[in-house]
Amino acid sequence: MNKIRSAELETVCGITSKLPKNKQYEVAFAGKSNVGKSSLINALLLRKALARTSSAPGKTQTINYYRINEDESREDFAPDCYLVDLPGYGFANISQEVKVKWGKMIEGYLHNSEQLRTVFLLVDIRHAPGANDKMMYDWITSNGMDPVIIATKKDKIKKSQVDKNISVIRKDLKVKKGTPIIAFSSETKEGRDEVWDLIRSAGLPQE
Repeated sequence: MNKIRSAELETVCGITSKLPKNKQYEVAFAGKSNVGKSSLINALLLRKALARTSSAPGKTQTINYYRINEDESREDFAPDCYLVDLPGYGFANISQEVKVKWGKMIEGYLHNSEQLRTVFLLVDIRHAPGANDKMMYDWITSNGMDPVIIATKKDKIKKSQVDKNISVIRKDLKVKKGTPIIAFSSETKEGRDEVWDLIRSAGLPQE
């Protein structure tokens, strides 16, 4: 299931760019800098370096649209859609002016994308959610969306810690009842099928 026939970086939007008018649906990935968004996207797509990873937090300064399976959408393939990588937030070593611009860019996308179906909010499973995580979660929910939480870097903690740490995330973010929290590892690919199942269900006809 969820085989990948094609995946490419199709559109890159900067601060002054207009959002593309895509026909396929979109799912977006938000999270603080260095939480592992690029690594997660590469793991989902089974690519090593399609999404650029960096040891320098805050490097992603654009909204990146990855087109998936443009030429194939069979039942055993991942759906024909876009994975949208949003700029990381919460990196301290950038100017306030840049932070404001990034915030406006993320806000503009979440408000104006006509094809956005689901937002995945990434948090580091090793740590309790920070102020920026809480702010992003509250902002997304206040705008009528219920983000799915992905707790990244599962391979960095002991198995005995997973449930406890997820409970902390659920409590600190004040996650709505029924909201999925998926423990994910880009190294082992644990959680990959669960994320793809939610991406696929996001493309089903809206009730």
